[in-house]
Amino acid sequence: MYEAATPYISKEHREFLKKVKRKNVLIRVTQFALLILFFATWEIVAMYKIVDPFLVSQPSRMLKTIITLSQNGSLFMHIWVTLSETIIGFTLGTIIGMIIAILLWWSDFLSKVAEPYLVILNSLPKIALGPIFIVWMGNGEAPIITMALAISLIVTIISLQTGFKEVDEEKIKLLKTFGATKMQILTKCILPASVPTIISAIKINIGLSWVGVITGEFLVSKAGLGYLIVYGGQIFKLDLVMTSVLILSILSALMYIFIVYLEKKLIRWR
Repeated sequence: MYEAATPYISKEHREFLKKVKRKNVLIRVTQFALLILFFATWEIVAMYKIVDPFLVSQPSRMLKTIITLSQNGSLFMHIWVTLSETIIGFTLGTIIGMIIAILLWWSDFLSKVAEPYLVILNSLPKIALGPIFIVWMGNGEAPIITMALAISLIVTIISLQTGFKEVDEEKIKLLKTFGATKMQILTKCILPASVPTIISAIKINIGLSWVGVITGEFLVSKAGLGYLIVYGGQIFKLDLVMTSVLILSILSALMYIFIVYLEKKLIRWR
């Protein structure tokens, strides 16, 4: 039996790794400190009426709102409604957008035919389609998810299609020289080389999906964080509005962290 050899790390390399680790720790601590400072400053200026707490709320009042909503059971229901709609819209937008982008890369004829329509659809203000979706689909989750899909889909298609076209042509020619099929070129060259583009499109898609869902909930919803924001604004309860915005920020940050984790896995695979 032979023990696995321990990789040798020089003293200089070890010192470099320690510096990188200390720098990363310092960054995290600074980020956390800035967040605490922000909320502490917000609480103090609202407490001493430097700014009107009725207009901007304050962290302590937002905490009370969260506790109240948790006790009556409505908080997690509203969070789940918005989160599920966003995940569905995000997943559909990413998958459908990637499939269409692959089809446009596969067929140059189809790509040239679709190009002007993609440009027009991308420039169209999607919120104008909201009332149409409501008339078509009713007052349920369907028009909200469709709104998220409408906002994110075209951007995803254009981003991925551009990334596919920017793959080094010499690599593609080399594969063709060795007799590679188009499917092999796609799976062995285009997709692995486009991982950064795919991740970038996914990151953009997260924000656009949240925008689409909240916009849809503004127009038609009976539950969700967008509904709470509209309802809080109508009754001038800014604590509820700011609490909903804070929860939205936390949820979107968690989704972004998950995508960053996924990015590391995909880069290793590539």
